[in-house]
Amino acid sequence: MIRHRLRGDAGQAFPIYITVVAGLLFLAFAYFAVGQAAALRNGAQTAADAAALAAAQDVRDQMYDGFLDAVEEEDAWEDWLGGGGLTGVDEGAACAQAADFAARNSSSVNPCQCSEEECTVAVHTDSSIGKTIVPGTEGTRGEADATAVVEPRCRVETGDTDSIEFSCDGEDWIIDPDDLDDSDVLPEAADLFSVYLTE
Repeated sequence: MIRHRLRGDAGQAFPIYITVVAGLLFLAFAYFAVGQAAALRNGAQTAADAAALAAAQDVRDQMYDGFLDAVEEEDAWEDWLGGGGLTGVDEGAACAQAADFAARNSSSVNPCQCSEEECTVAVHTDSSIGKTIVPGTEGTRGEADATAVVEPRCRVETGDTDSIEFSCDGEDWIIDPDDLDDSDVLPEAADLFSVYLTE
């Protein structure tokens, strides 16, 4: 009688055991899908950050080249240092750099917008999450956006002088317009402009 009851209890517990195991497996697969989505999102953010920085650095280089040209031509070089010398950046060139860096991270850019102050880039990953236990996620791609700022670092020194004098974050520069070939006295683009991601 007792043995029969034990076997009966075991038989009743078996379906409950199967249900619990099935539920745990479902949760495990669901957490796995969430993990895949998070990894894809992180990859997209990495691609967006790299693309925005690349585009902003291209804008910085454009402004640096404009500054050197203005110095050589004795034009209004002060405007370039202040970030106001461009009538419009070559957005196509900057965004081409963004697309290149996004591709290195298996992503595509759309859209990309650049000005002399900042570049904003949105990307989506080339790969999707794939098949998971969660319906409708197969074609989901990682998406992210980022903005990088181009910020002037220099302050123009006032006074009558034939030389070009300015200070960038406490470092003084004096350039002779007639001796631009002397690379030892020329600042780099990074000395004149900082590039960083916004929060």
